[in-house]
Amino acid sequence: MLSRSTWLGQQMPFDRLNRREFITLVGGAAAAWPLAARAQQHSGRIWRIACLAHRYESFYDALFQGLRELGYLEGRNLIVERRYAEGHAARFDEFAAEIVRANIDLVVVITTPAALAVRKVSTTIPIVHPAAIDPVGTGLVTSLAHPGGNVTGLAVLNAELSAKRLELLREILPQISLVALLWNSANPANTLAWKETESAARALGIGLRSDEVRDVKDFDSAFAAIAEQRPDALLVLQDALTLQYRKQIVEFALRTRLPSMFVGKEWVQDGGLMSYGDRLPERYRRAAQIIDRILKGGEKPADIPVDQPTIFELAVNLKTAKAIRISIPPAFLTRADEVIE
Repeated sequence: MLSRSTWLGQQMPFDRLNRREFITLVGGAAAAWPLAARAQQHSGRIWRIACLAHRYESFYDALFQGLRELGYLEGRNLIVERRYAEGHAARFDEFAAEIVRANIDLVVVITTPAALAVRKVSTTIPIVHPAAIDPVGTGLVTSLAHPGGNVTGLAVLNAELSAKRLELLREILPQISLVALLWNSANPANTLAWKETESAARALGIGLRSDEVRDVKDFDSAFAAIAEQRPDALLVLQDALTLQYRKQIVEFALRTRLPSMFVGKEWVQDGGLMSYGDRLPERYRRAAQIIDRILKGGEKPADIPVDQPTIFELAVNLKTAKAIRISIPPAFLTRADEVIE
């Protein structure tokens, strides 16, 4: 397991580390100078990359596994500096300033606010975003085919798949009339997804209410508002903030017996009712290939097209369906890629 808790030689308090993380921290990147010395013995070039996210997620491991397969070995020729905002996007400005001072070769960002913060202080440090929501609309890239700046990566099709997710909800809830959309309005990347979801709901004759959060402190009030309105279903726009809070969101949906639709199957594995989206580990593995093209291949982010997913999965949790008293048609289940019973 890779170290997840270090940043420029700083350490996370011991009481916030589990035993495995502590062992990794002590034996890994916490000692920056010994690490660099060991790396120098194995390679003439030591790559330094930073990873900015709201918090650690297990599917990030696919990115670092992909890098290992491409010859980047942490502790030998790779140093990874990690920083987690814990749901407070304003902290990304501070992290971005530290990155510029740390002579980083490349930055991996897991949320658009982090990408915008880094680009604000540097237009030359390569930035790879494995999960960019509407990168054109947010100004991160000029176009998907020709990014034109220092940002590239993989696009998330939240907006484009909104109609499909609503249609799937209608298949199991034919009388659906009102859906609550929970989304992070502080992330400018979500604006298009909100507009497209609103348009798709209108075309399907479904009412849509906007329940916005901007920080972790906003979820309780959003939950209370949704519970009071009592919509027919809950649809969640996925970004780093809502992913961070997914267990609480799933618990709320179960507690209120609210049918729920999500973007990735990770939500369904945690108890959500349904999801429709691409494979998160796969997109992070593909991001490793983009990083390699930049670091070893010498390509510029401006010339590397933003990749898009082509395979999408439908996941259904039958245990949750029974718990909230929803009947899933057998024909619907035969189309699911994963059914949790």
